[in-house]
Amino acid sequence: MAPALVLLLAFLIGFVSGLRSFTAPAGVAWAAHRNWMNLAFTPLRFLGSTAAVVIFTLLAAVELVADQLPSTPSRTQPVGLIARIVLGALSGGAVALSGAQSIAAGAVLGAVGGVAGAFGGYQVRARLVKALKVPDFVIATLEDAVAIGAAFFLVSRF
Repeated sequence: MAPALVLLLAFLIGFVSGLRSFTAPAGVAWAAHRNWMNLAFTPLRFLGSTAAVVIFTLLAAVELVADQLPSTPSRTQPVGLIARIVLGALSGGAVALSGAQSIAAGAVLGAVGGVAGAFGGYQVRARLVKALKVPDFVIATLEDAVAIGAAFFLVSRF
């Protein structure tokens, strides 16, 4: 795979993390576990373990439910944003390693994607709720589906 494409995928998986912080690493963990992505003999090989798959999948499921609650803080607040940056970096680094590129470049692009996804996703969601005059949970559920679908599409490119 072309280096530029691998790095684009690293940014995009980070973007997914900006939408739903645990969906990107859950997708990466499943891909590594199913041998779609080769992380063997890399510092991130643990992502392919059964434990990582279970943990990230459970955390992603909890996040999907928690996001629907009105008391959930905005993804652009420091705690949520930091989580999206860190998990975007982890996911982007894994994508880059799997594509034989620099983990550092992938992590930076994943982190930048996490920021872009957090702020971009927030704006799109707020504007769609207002423009379509639908309850927030409708758009949030669509955003969930987009994040899950995008994560699995991106990690299946390897």
